[in-house]
Amino acid sequence: MTLEQLRIFVAVAEKEHVTMASRELHLTQSATSAAIAALEMRYDVKLFDRIGRRIALTNPGRAFLSEARAVLARAKAAELTLNEMAGLKRGSLTIGASQTIGNYWLPPRIQKFQELYPGIKLQLRIMNTELVAAAATEGAIDLGFVEGQIEGSTLTITKIGGDFLVIVVGIKHPWAKQRKITPRLLTKTSWILREPGSGTRSMFDAALAQRGIRLSDLTIKLELPSNEAVRMAVENGGSATAISNLVVASSLTAGTLHQVQIDMPKRSFFLVRHKERYVSRAEKALFDLIETQ
Repeated sequence: MTLEQLRIFVAVAEKEHVTMASRELHLTQSATSAAIAALEMRYDVKLFDRIGRRIALTNPGRAFLSEARAVLARAKAAELTLNEMAGLKRGSLTIGASQTIGNYWLPPRIQKFQELYPGIKLQLRIMNTELVAAAATEGAIDLGFVEGQIEGSTLTITKIGGDFLVIVVGIKHPWAKQRKITPRLLTKTSWILREPGSGTRSMFDAALAQRGIRLSDLTIKLELPSNEAVRMAVENGGSATAISNLVVASSLTAGTLHQVQIDMPKRSFFLVRHKERYVSRAEKALFDLIETQ
């Protein structure tokens, strides 16, 4: 059993898809499948059930996953010890970020970091807020960036920036001709929203509650797993959405979306990490850079 086989197994288990895991690992699909097959053959155990085009962990596979993650975490800690001796000339950081941060806020900061420290390899995984927090708790990532406050007794949570929520509609929507709307009108249109578990959705839910409105009072036409999908669906349809100002800035400038004037809350961004993890020089350097931006 090799560390590479463990790395491949964990990626396939997390993606539940060989092709997607192969892309993330920059391997061919055949090499990824061969690594899994070698493990199953060597130990005479079935790690995955093949269900149509997707795969799912078997009971032995689920038990092995936690052990594989633990071994990889220890290997990374050993590598970190050696890399720290070389300062910031080499090393790696695995970062998890919720979608708005990962696609809009974080990229220019990562680019600046890589210009300053080209020897540090950064791997960015984009997930929703709940999954980022879970990955940080499990030690699957070094640092996490999330939208909105989260809870976690094993996590250190630091405020680092923010954005604000806006309500937008397409230019053919009746609200596009209104400068301002009242809260009661929020229940009079259909909505396209992010999926449950996203920071954007949780923030909108809280904003509605402050106005005495429940999410169940709205007509939710679609729930989509990405900001881009939500933005495009609203641009081309007759529904409204609540979304980050960072996501729709270019669409508002281009005139393909209209921002409805209604008070919406500001939102904080937070950096999360496991309390018991060693703070590497690379992590500290990235945090220092972010604080100065």
